[in-house]
Amino acid sequence: MRVRPRSLGILVVTATGQARLMKTAYLRATFSALTVAAVAFLAAPVFPVLGTASTAQAATVSRIVVNGNRRVDAETVRAYLQIQPGKNFGPSDVDQSLKTLFDTGLFSDVKINQSGGALVVSVVENPTINQIAFEGNKKYKDEQLNTVIESKPHAVFTQAKVQGDVQKILELYRRAGRFEGSVDPKIINLSENRVNLVFEINEGPKTGVSSINFIGNKIYGNAKLRSVISTRQSGILSFIRSSDVYDPDRLNQDSDKLRQFYTSHGYADFQVVSSVADLDRERNAFFITFTVDEGQRYRFGNIGVESTIPDVQTASLQRAIIPHQGDVYSSKDVQDSLEAITLKLAESGYAFAQVRPQIDRNPETKTIGVTFIVDEGARAYVQRIDIHGNTRTRDYVIRREFNISEGDAYNRILIDRAERKLKNLGYFKSVKVTSHPGDTADRVIVDVAVEEQPTGELSFGAGYSTSDGIIGDVSVSEKNFLGRGYLVKAGIGGGSSTRTYEFGFTDPYFLGRHISAGFDVFRREYDSNDYRSYDYKETGGNLTFGLPVTDNFTVQLGYQIEKQEISVDDSDCSDGNVSLAICQARGDAWISSVNYSLIYNTIDDIRDPHKGVYAKFTQEFAGVGGDVQFLRSTGQATYYRQLLEDADAVGFIKVQGGNITGLGDDVRLLDSFFKGGETIRGFESSGIGPRDHNTDDALGSKNFVAGTAEVDFPIPGLPRDLGFKAGLFVDAGTAWGTDADVASGDKIDDENTIRSSVGGSIIWASPLGPLRADFAYATTKADSDKTQVFRIGGGTQF
Repeated sequence: MRVRPRSLGILVVTATGQARLMKTAYLRATFSALTVAAVAFLAAPVFPVLGTASTAQAATVSRIVVNGNRRVDAETVRAYLQIQPGKNFGPSDVDQSLKTLFDTGLFSDVKINQSGGALVVSVVENPTINQIAFEGNKKYKDEQLNTVIESKPHAVFTQAKVQGDVQKILELYRRAGRFEGSVDPKIINLSENRVNLVFEINEGPKTGVSSINFIGNKIYGNAKLRSVISTRQSGILSFIRSSDVYDPDRLNQDSDKLRQFYTSHGYADFQVVSSVADLDRERNAFFITFTVDEGQRYRFGNIGVESTIPDVQTASLQRAIIPHQGDVYSSKDVQDSLEAITLKLAESGYAFAQVRPQIDRNPETKTIGVTFIVDEGARAYVQRIDIHGNTRTRDYVIRREFNISEGDAYNRILIDRAERKLKNLGYFKSVKVTSHPGDTADRVIVDVAVEEQPTGELSFGAGYSTSDGIIGDVSVSEKNFLGRGYLVKAGIGGGSSTRTYEFGFTDPYFLGRHISAGFDVFRREYDSNDYRSYDYKETGGNLTFGLPVTDNFTVQLGYQIEKQEISVDDSDCSDGNVSLAICQARGDAWISSVNYSLIYNTIDDIRDPHKGVYAKFTQEFAGVGGDVQFLRSTGQATYYRQLLEDADAVGFIKVQGGNITGLGDDVRLLDSFFKGGETIRGFESSGIGPRDHNTDDALGSKNFVAGTAEVDFPIPGLPRDLGFKAGLFVDAGTAWGTDADVASGDKIDDENTIRSSVGGSIIWASPLGPLRADFAYATTKADSDKTQVFRIGGGTQF
């Protein structure tokens, strides 16, 4: 509700720190001036002979009278006084009584006088707030601003509280990059000592980060270091992101990220000497400068485990260490090894064992030796885990990220690990886990403070697909549904010849265990086009279960049922315009199958991988009911490695393959592998593999193998913030084998020839998802293959 204030004033504070004093009925003098005036006033009537310290302690009163109070009870006022009837008091007691009464925030003015044998306390009560309103706010809704301020309806109005609220609102806008904003609080007097409070807000223009520069860096260039930190320079994408505004907390986090980056790449002596943000008021922009000292690069020296606990087998703990001697030093590898050893000890029954790394740095040899010392730690137990700040997320969603619970042995390493896991969930804007002593010396209370953030996402996508023309999609996802950590996603999409509808649900902790379970339902429709001579529809759903064996290895189990429908015009079949194999596949079929997958993943960043391995092997058995029986096996493995760190050049090698075998029946057309440009660039969709020689229709293959070698790197001259990269690649592979039938006298082109291509790519990590355009030339091919120089699409390489 908007309330239009009359012309009443109060202190106005702007984001630039300027202030102007306006008239108000509720302004009072500062405490120090008020105290001096009160003491001077009391000196004559109360203490007429207060000339020396010896005469300042004889005053007494027989009663205390309170005047001016309407809402506050007189006994409440008397309770705050340091003066009691019949007891001696002096100036210090009066001074303290005045201070205490003002500190309550209940009064705008207080006077203390003596009248005969009575002490008269005259008060002017602060008004109560009837209503609070905001005007001029567009970026933040009233509900958001109400959560920031301390003043509340029906509470006592005080100038100090309002001025504190002004600063809180300004700070909120500063964190959003609005440094020229101002807040003008106004009051509207009402009857019965009530007021309406209105905050008039001028949000001001957005204050962006004009440039981010680094001083002292020699190993890594400015462009690389800008990609490490969270703060971004203002640019053409500023309208869809908020990371290009100055935030002091983010600047501190960026300093930590720089330290983590350098120390994880061997520079153990690295320091951020200073981080400065200069505001140019004329340009309304910040200039951020980091001064760094990189130091020298180290490698791991001797790495070992020593234990002061006799029964601990250090040889088994040695296998939990991640780095090896000679590897580039990495603080992350040390931390990960520390956690792995701690978990292994806990699983072995050494609940109180403490592990600490002993670092032996040798600047001359540029090596760092690490010895993990295992000690018998103090016997301390977790008394309880207190959680606060989670207004939406359920407590158990937070607790399940801890490897310990109430009553377990306290271990700081496991607490730190839980804090990192909570941050990685993406549910919270901030997470802070601290510990403090419990009720007894051997008890520890763990305090978890979180600040929640929105977890829903509405995304739109639009683009062009070589096979399906103009395409688009809309999806809605929520990764913390109902505050229970459920992942829910729904989406629709389509192009000139496709339409898709999908809905999925996943519980990452099924039945309270670290097992993911979920289901998906889908409907997909594909019309005939230049690459497909038939209409095809599939409707179905699946159930999936994920069982993590280790941090890197997962087993997935699943069941899927779907109905496939393929339709072709009778005239096309009778005239021989469509392959006999396609005509025979017409109609409906139910496929009921079970499957399993083995997944090994050490990728450092699933969205922008720089190092690690991703491997997946899947087998699907169809024949659990339904109309079809087959065994389909597929596998792939991708290895990433950073080639040039400063240039951010990343290379990867990918191999993949598959086989499908009919169980008692031939492999149907729709169950075969249709391979082309998505596997070996330079070819059309379904451009390689068996083909009807007469109709030129792709028949799918029973087998395929393929490999890729690629190098991706930022495009020189373009800001890395835009997300553009270029790539150079070589693809090779083949597809062969079919059980399809063709018309009498016709033949099937099924050459087991190696197909290969070379080319380049433009890759864009767009706000709507990853997109890439590939330009490829087929260097070897079969005579029946269909080639294609240009291809555009989306997705990643695994």
